[in-house]
Amino acid sequence: MTVRPTPQGRAAEFTPRGAVRLAVRTHHHPTGWRTLGAVLLAALLAAMLLGAVACGGEPEGSAYPEPSQLTVFAAASLTDAFTELGSDFTAAHPGVDIVFSFAASSDLVGQIQEGAPANVFASADTINMDKAGDLVNTPQIFATNVLMIAVAPGNPENIAGLADLGRKDLKVVLAAPEVPVGNYSNEILDRAGVTVKPVSLEESVKGVVTKVALGEADAGIVYVTDVSAAKGDIDGVDIPESQNLIAGYPLATVVASESPENAQAFVDLVLSDEGQQVLASYGFLPPPE
Repeated sequence: MTVRPTPQGRAAEFTPRGAVRLAVRTHHHPTGWRTLGAVLLAALLAAMLLGAVACGGEPEGSAYPEPSQLTVFAAASLTDAFTELGSDFTAAHPGVDIVFSFAASSDLVGQIQEGAPANVFASADTINMDKAGDLVNTPQIFATNVLMIAVAPGNPENIAGLADLGRKDLKVVLAAPEVPVGNYSNEILDRAGVTVKPVSLEESVKGVVTKVALGEADAGIVYVTDVSAAKGDIDGVDIPESQNLIAGYPLATVVASESPENAQAFVDLVLSDEGQQVLASYGFLPPPE
C-alpha cells in the first residue's frame, strides 16, 4: 500500500488493482453522533472486507493452471520429424509440455505393455503396433518409408547393391530381427537371395547408422530418411524398387492416456496437411491412399 499527500493535505490510500476500495467521507469537525456513526460504519465495512478476502482467497483468474505433460513414444527413425512437430504442437498448445521417447518400436511397445505412462505411440511397422492390442485405440498409417544401404561417405568399398552385402571382405551391420528395420532387412535380403553375416545386431536403426558413420562397419541397411538425417556422416546406395519394400508407420493414442484430448490433438497434427508437409521434408512418403 502506498500513501501520499492529497492536495487537501489528507492521506489517500491506493489499493492494488483487483481489490475492493472503500472511501468514507467525514466532516472537518470530528464531533457529534454523525461523525461517530461514520467511523463505526467504516470499521464495520473494513471488517466485512477482510472477512471476504480471507474466505474467498485470491480473485478469480489469479491462479495459473499447472502445465500438462504429453508423452509420445515414437520409432527412432522419426526423431527429427517428430521433434519439429513437437515444437509446432507446443506453439499451438502453450499449456502443454511434450516429451518424446525415441527407440525401437519393439522396445516401446514392451514398455507400454508394462504400464509405461505413454499418451501416443508411433511405430515403424504394423507388427509392433498389433502387439499393443487393446492398449491403444484404432491406429492409422500416417507415413511410409523405404530402405537404403548405408555406406561410408564416398562409398569407398564400391557397394552397388544388395548382392555386394554378401561379400566376405565387408563388415555389414544390421538391426536386430525384432526391430522393424531389422525385420525388413532380413525380408529383402531373403527375397534377393543374399546371405549376410552381420558383425553386430543393433537395438535400433540409429545404432546401424552410428556403426557405419564411425567406420565400425562398411555397410548397413537403414531407411532413406536416416541417410538424410545423418547429414553427410554416411552416404546411401539405392535399393531397386523390385527388391525394396514400403514400410508403413501407424500411429495411435494410448487407451490409458491421462490426457486423451491432447493425445488426439497431436495425432490430428501429424495427420494434417501441415504435419504431412513436415514429414515429407524429412524424406517420408505419404500414407497409402
